[in-house]
Amino acid sequence: MRAHPPKARPEALAERVYQALKADIFAFRLMPGDRFSESEIAARMAVSRTPVRQALFRLEREGFVDVWFRSGWQIKTFDFAWFESLYDLRTVLECEAVKRLCALPAPQCAALLEALNQFWCESEALTDGLVVSQHDEAFHMTLVAAAGNPEMARIHAELTEKIRIIRRLDFTRDDRICATYQEHAQILQAIFQQQRATAQQILTDHIAVSKAEVRKITLHRLQQARLQLTE
Repeated sequence: MRAHPPKARPEALAERVYQALKADIFAFRLMPGDRFSESEIAARMAVSRTPVRQALFRLEREGFVDVWFRSGWQIKTFDFAWFESLYDLRTVLECEAVKRLCALPAPQCAALLEALNQFWCESEALTDGLVVSQHDEAFHMTLVAAAGNPEMARIHAELTEKIRIIRRLDFTRDDRICATYQEHAQILQAIFQQQRATAQQILTDHIAVSKAEVRKITLHRLQQARLQLTE
């Protein structure tokens, strides 16, 4: 008798649906304001409604979709004020982390940030925007984690997840990738030299420029996606 392949666990199916839906949202294949039913997603992904519902409630908790009881689900419209409030919180947390890192003994600080220094200051620059965006997230999350407050790191990780949908667009242009390398190196150099005010200023400017750029890029991408729908 032929052995049947093992069935995927429910949690694995839910994770697969979650990742696929999030990828569709990030790529604007699912547009802000789009409505759909659990049955439509289940049919498209060849799964039951249970893992679809689990994935959608997870996306709702993260702020990407709204549930309309008796009328399905909807991709949230872009609320730039909400995103910018998250960027502001990110700035506060990261500046506090920089303050704490600059107060550490220099050898200890250097050891905590050694991997970041190797990647951003000593290794050959990468050009793949998606890969660089992942390393950019790791850079900022490492700064906060290295400051030694687990609750700061947890909150920072949560808001990082929430802004990823637009933040990754900052790495679709070569000039933004180049600027990220330069500014990360400057931030690290200032931290290693225990120049707290300088490091915080560079970091604040770095986040502010990124916030402004992703807003422009997001609006442009949304316009392009809408035009494609009308063609």
